[in-house]
Amino acid sequence: MTKTWFVTGAARGLGLGVARAALAAGDRLVATSRNPDSLAKAIDGDPERTLFLPLDVTDYEAPRRAVEAAVKRFGRIDILVNNAGYGQIGIFEETSEADIERQFETNVFGLMRMTRAVLPTMRAQKAGHIINFSSIGGRVAFDLCTIYGASKFAVEGFSVNLAKDLESFGINLTVVSPGFFRTDFLDPSSVRLAGDRIADYQPVRRKFEDLYQGMNHRQLGDPGKFGDVIVKMAAAEKPPLHFLVGSDAVGYVREEIAARSSEMEAWAEISAMTDSHDEHA
Repeated sequence: MTKTWFVTGAARGLGLGVARAALAAGDRLVATSRNPDSLAKAIDGDPERTLFLPLDVTDYEAPRRAVEAAVKRFGRIDILVNNAGYGQIGIFEETSEADIERQFETNVFGLMRMTRAVLPTMRAQKAGHIINFSSIGGRVAFDLCTIYGASKFAVEGFSVNLAKDLESFGINLTVVSPGFFRTDFLDPSSVRLAGDRIADYQPVRRKFEDLYQGMNHRQLGDPGKFGDVIVKMAAAEKPPLHFLVGSDAVGYVREEIAARSSEMEAWAEISAMTDSHDEHA
């Protein structure tokens, strides 16, 4: 059956890869961006199967309007890909309150807003698949990623709990954690750096800012292959709740699970000291 994909932040990067892969699979596509003109330049698709819409997920009403336009054009939305977001990189103490709020407004509240807008349609269909893009930074800690990582950990927490809400409606949910891909993520056009510099942090800041800039467009992951993997995952009869993309992501999480398990066992006896042994409790 031909499916209708709704992809946010589809003009470049991983969102663009998913948009192109969905069309290549023969499906319909609703592609959104803050600048819809950029979509037409980036995505060369059959006009009968594509719809380009302006969308800023930080606008309270924009997601609802976009969903209404998509349903009017194609009748349904089968797969929502919540990709829109950016990285706020830097030392926490050097990051302004406004930058923290902006990061969460886009990466977390915008994603929630978009999800809320599409749920009535999917509930009525008794079917659908919501794919929320987190990050390996939402599973594992990285230097200079306190705020970005916090936003992506929030996406993880939101997603796994929302999945419980949706089980009875036939709506699947997958939270995707990509590793490092050769996108514009680390470019000045995408990433935002903390600006309130504190001298004490200069050594660690310089070390890791240089490291990340050196990684730019040299990452392991090929964004051209990313979209095909997402389409393949979404075609599964029972898609996973957690989906790691990239061998580096798998490696990082394996190490994190092993370290967390070891720490848990080391403290398990003391952790259990709070248990009540009152048989009448």
